[in-house]
Amino acid sequence: MEDLAMKTVAAKTVPAVASGHNWPRNDGMELDLGWVVDQRVNLSAAERRVSTLPGRRTVKRDAQAAWLLKAVTCIDLTTLNGDDTTERVKRLCAKARQPVRQDILDALGMGNRGITTGAVCVYHRFVSTAVEALDGSGIPVAAVSTGFPAGLIPHDVKLREIEASVADGAKEIDIVITREHVLTGNWQALYDEMRDFRAACGDAHVKAILATGDLKTLRNVARASLVCMMAGADFIKTSTGKEGVNATLLVTLVMLRMIRAYQERTGIKVGYKPAGGISAAKDILNYQFLMKDELGREWLEPDLFRVGASSLLGDIERQLEHHVTGAYSALNRHPIG
Repeated sequence: MEDLAMKTVAAKTVPAVASGHNWPRNDGMELDLGWVVDQRVNLSAAERRVSTLPGRRTVKRDAQAAWLLKAVTCIDLTTLNGDDTTERVKRLCAKARQPVRQDILDALGMGNRGITTGAVCVYHRFVSTAVEALDGSGIPVAAVSTGFPAGLIPHDVKLREIEASVADGAKEIDIVITREHVLTGNWQALYDEMRDFRAACGDAHVKAILATGDLKTLRNVARASLVCMMAGADFIKTSTGKEGVNATLLVTLVMLRMIRAYQERTGIKVGYKPAGGISAAKDILNYQFLMKDELGREWLEPDLFRVGASSLLGDIERQLEHHVTGAYSALNRHPIG
């Protein structure tokens, strides 16, 4: 496709191959309990903000295709199932290397951009398999850890699991917090736990999964977000994908505003990762719009924005094929793994 608008928008929004993290680690800060307990959420205002978003922000045609290609580069392509196998993980890694069919990319004028997903996310059991399958691609492996998804194994076992995944080559560790600390308001315990997780990760980046569907209130989400960032989380993440309620735009708004508050206080940029339930291309666009509105252009890049997903990629590829051909194809023509 030789459309000038497509090339212009895509050139501004789609990078070459994902190349790891380019911003300083979050060293954290001392726990400021006053700042934590002062957090409040105006529920009606927050609900109004997110409910009006789809009507106020929209992109069409070439611009939409460019935003969706950008979303591809921010996907943590994920398989976290009890029936995962080595071969499934290898197929997932192959899809991460070539997430959109070459003929579609060529038609969009993006065939030489080396577009990949942001990472591949697996259980510790498959870290070494994924590292080997992704060798030379620049795509990092993320490992879920600390007794994912419930996080109720002994603390020392959690730390050993983190260390084992790092030793196997994981560059990112997605940890789960102990929800009890949030529900009982034991912020010191949450802070200490997160500090230990951060130390065990070494040079690997750490994403703190809050399991927001289990935290009951938006105030708890705000406070837990802040405590985890104070303790050194490089990303804060909504969900394991296994809770009854996973990522929502309402929870996202609260977490993004905590990220903004933390940056204003410390100067450190913390990333954000929604996960669970984001399976349609139209849905990820709303998350991207909210990210840009609340935090700015930098938070559209994989260094600061990831989305935990698997089926989302298939729908994005399907929408891109529709953009090129004018016809929708069956989902089975866009396998993930």
